[in-house]
Amino acid sequence: MPVLMQLARIIISEISDNQVIYLHEVDGERQFPILIGIFEATSIDRRVKEDYTPPRPLTHDLIVSMAASLGATLESVTISELHEHTYFAKLQLRRGEELIEVDARPSDAIAVAVTFSPPLPIYVAEEVLQQAIN
Repeated sequence: MPVLMQLARIIISEISDNQVIYLHEVDGERQFPILIGIFEATSIDRRVKEDYTPPRPLTHDLIVSMAASLGATLESVTISELHEHTYFAKLQLRRGEELIEVDARPSDAIAVAVTFSPPLPIYVAEEVLQQAIN
């Protein structure tokens, strides 16, 4: 059963190639970090700041716009797998009765999630959460 999480922190370091986002369990105490790149971290950070409006659509805006143009709505994102220290994610889209899952990097999936206000639900597979915190 997937666990509902929320973006808790974004740590951007100017002296490291790896940036960190933390996801925290909504109805619990568990949390874990995901290492991401500087561009992804900056994009997510800009989106969570209420006063930022990009002058032109960003890549994550393009994903949302493409889904809408194809008659689909984005419903949620799920961090679905962890293999050899690499996380994998899926975007869940709905078109009519059809549920469509699209592979994504977790950083991109989370950036899409925070494009919405309020953000889309972010889920983590229980087995991924167990692996991440152990």
